[in-house]
Amino acid sequence: MTSFDTSPQLNVWRALLALAVVFVMLATTGWTALRTHRESTALQASLAKWQHGSIHGLHLPDPEAAPARISRFFATLSPEDQSRLAHRYPLAVGNMNGAPVDLRYRANHIALDQARKVEKKRMHDTRLSAAGHQDAGRRMHRYESLLTPGRQILAFDPEGSGRIAEVFGDLDKAGRISVVVPGVDTDLLTFQKTYSPYSAPVGMAEALYGAERAQSPATRTAVIAWADYTAPDGLGVDAATGLRAEEGAVRLNALLGGLPGRAPVAMICHSYGTVVCGVAAHGMPGRVTDIAVAASPGMRVSNASHLGTRARVWAMRDATDWIQDVPYLELGGLGHGADPVSSGYGARVLSARDAQGHAGYFQPGTDSLRNLADIGVGAYDAVTCAHENNACRTGLADASMAGRA
Repeated sequence: MTSFDTSPQLNVWRALLALAVVFVMLATTGWTALRTHRESTALQASLAKWQHGSIHGLHLPDPEAAPARISRFFATLSPEDQSRLAHRYPLAVGNMNGAPVDLRYRANHIALDQARKVEKKRMHDTRLSAAGHQDAGRRMHRYESLLTPGRQILAFDPEGSGRIAEVFGDLDKAGRISVVVPGVDTDLLTFQKTYSPYSAPVGMAEALYGAERAQSPATRTAVIAWADYTAPDGLGVDAATGLRAEEGAVRLNALLGGLPGRAPVAMICHSYGTVVCGVAAHGMPGRVTDIAVAASPGMRVSNASHLGTRARVWAMRDATDWIQDVPYLELGGLGHGADPVSSGYGARVLSARDAQGHAGYFQPGTDSLRNLADIGVGAYDAVTCAHENNACRTGLADASMAGRA
């Protein structure tokens, strides 16, 4: 499930009341009660090996170095040496912002195959319960799907519920880049769905990529399905606070800072993903020209001008979306602030009249998807504003063709 798409409206109010009680308890007992000691993960182990590694007697750069520094390092290596590092440290290289995109794809392919073999063994581990065997089988099949030839996995971490990002299109040669940031209940197993495919990150990104190409065939586009953060699990305390958004914002801006080329970037954010984008906005690089939010519970500011970005801010919400019934407020860390589609917020409000609920914004053929695609390719003159007026296009005539073709 992505972004509460099966939660009934009535349960929102009940959950918020329960969250208020939980919040008071946490305030008195401390957030640290939720944290547990964890052993080193596979990704951390790969990064540690990298930090102590070398090639031709030369130390490898700090994996946390600026993407430009990482990029310069890989540029000094031969293709053979780059491949050698990807095989030695697949998880490290596959998640390293600044490393060549194609090399990250290859490294993550190696890491996924290793993870697949681990889960295949777990399926027959007599120490596991039937539920454990079933979980191992689901993960193994998901890894097999991600290993399908042609898939471009930009980030992968098997730890816990898992994190992942996938690219559609040619990221290196793109003239416009869109980044889809999904909401709650997003992880490795929900990254792609057979049923309700357009409510999951892969379906969202595929639909957006197809719509962008249809809108502007001459524009070289790339779309990233970005599920490389630990999203809240259901409608709980994490979903009502900014904790996961703050952690996700750091990872999101790290990705943006390491994207290749200079193509303009549009952020396409859904549900709790809009909270992530709101928290990240002030730290996004200047190449981010647009932040479009759909089905937002708030962006943790009272006005778009407080996001701290020069990017254009767009918002949409379908009339049948239950998210409108969530109180738009922030009190003691609970809640996400003002409604982005409200008249006083300052966003450019787009039509989403046929999105059909909270999970329908990326459904092919809808106004919502067409509008998101128009923003993705910079076709601002083609967007459809809410309320059947032209208010959302005010002052955009000169920007309409920027970055296209």
